[in-house]
Amino acid sequence: MIELTLAEIADIVGGRLADISEQDAARTVVTGTVEFDSRALRPGGLFLALPGARADGHDFAPAAIEAGAVAVLAARPVGVPAIVVPPVDPDDSGASVLEHDRDGAGAAVLAALARLAGAVARRLAADGLTIIGVTGSSGKTSTKDLLAAVLAPLGQVVAPPGSFNNELGHPWTVLRATRDTDFLVLEMSARHRGNIAELAEIAPPRIAVVLNVGTAHLGEFGSRQAIADTKAELAQAVPADGVVVLNADDTAVAAMAAVTDAKVVRVSRSASSDKAEVWADQVSLDDLARPRFDLHWGDQHVPVALAVHGDHQVSNALCAAAVALECGATGEQIAAALATAGPASPHRMAVTTRADGVTVVNDAYNANPDSMRAGLQALAWMARSAAGAGGPRRSFAVLGEMAELGEDTISEHDRVGRLAVRLDVSRLIVVGTGRAVGAMHQGAVMEGSWGSEAIRVDDVDAALALLRAELAPGDVVLVKASNSVGLAMLAQTLVEDPEGGA
Repeated sequence: MIELTLAEIADIVGGRLADISEQDAARTVVTGTVEFDSRALRPGGLFLALPGARADGHDFAPAAIEAGAVAVLAARPVGVPAIVVPPVDPDDSGASVLEHDRDGAGAAVLAALARLAGAVARRLAADGLTIIGVTGSSGKTSTKDLLAAVLAPLGQVVAPPGSFNNELGHPWTVLRATRDTDFLVLEMSARHRGNIAELAEIAPPRIAVVLNVGTAHLGEFGSRQAIADTKAELAQAVPADGVVVLNADDTAVAAMAAVTDAKVVRVSRSASSDKAEVWADQVSLDDLARPRFDLHWGDQHVPVALAVHGDHQVSNALCAAAVALECGATGEQIAAALATAGPASPHRMAVTTRADGVTVVNDAYNANPDSMRAGLQALAWMARSAAGAGGPRRSFAVLGEMAELGEDTISEHDRVGRLAVRLDVSRLIVVGTGRAVGAMHQGAVMEGSWGSEAIRVDDVDAALALLRAELAPGDVVLVKASNSVGLAMLAQTLVEDPEGGA
């Protein structure tokens, strides 16, 4: 964050000083980072007092000061230097990320955080910072990581770790930028209409990327059109002298060209400059489903070999390349960066081959129908492409529930189960006890002649025991579910499993 005094911050967020004089507040400068985890604090930082499931951040204020924080941003006095903001209705701000905010204290701190991040973002943008926003129903985190890689040769880049893309993670990321930062890459998610517009108001993007409109959070939005309208909020936030990058292969995204006055750059997997300004042809996958293609723009092209896995990464890479080209990168710089840009965020298509030859695909951070299909297709490709004399490798899909699909929950889980059969996955292990995963298992059983190839287990321990009993050298395992299911731990255990396979 840029250096600000406590007095300046209090003025920006509309808070009052507590347990520190106005004179001291005017002399005390925040030189470190803004943190909501007291364990991450460094000298000169600012601590956010937020409520959690088991503890209230206000209770950790003294420890935060001892750890080096110069003050606390809080909703009430905490006995140490603080900027106190008045509580607000928890339904007004941050309710979707602060489930335990019963008195509005957390919402007040989040609102203050947003005001602080907004002030910093505008000051840095005035000094030349380029702010880039990314949204889409799937692929946001992977694309954000690719963007950070292709922009790195052009200057200093700040991007969020993992999926810091909501009312807390978004402004927290903004405040990682300093006067030395050239590019700020922000991932934007939404649970309701207006969410992306609110995030864009905090840090107005000069470049926007819209990847796709799928069915993630369909239960919250009610319709795919409502999701499209919400994703379009990012395109609408870009000024006329900015750039909007649209995935032209998604018709709902392509239509967003009509809602912006900014320059529109379309990307496509089709080998046609009539449809897009940046496109790919000659797409192929290696044995581990890493794409190769020719990247085209104008009358130029370069060969690209990605380090990430899955055919769906081609569109993500095209969007990242389009942004880099707009920022002045050469095709050679982009190709070199993409060749070494592996999965930077945890539990997202992370492919590891164990010493015994079992390949584990850890894509357990999150799941929706689109990403489930992409994961299963990558699994099937890996199993087929590395076939030996005995035929394709055996493929195991360990899947859990996809959350927030509303009325389509049962039908979408049924489709995933049936797709596993159609892709000839050798073994489907469905983890969980709810109706949704029951539909996934039943869909697989009802599709074709499948039966014993699909099994349903109650929990992670049961799934791990089954895998340990059945896995053999050469097998490929995909682990995928919504983050709340907890399959990331299963995937990590498989990667590090000292017991190996059968």
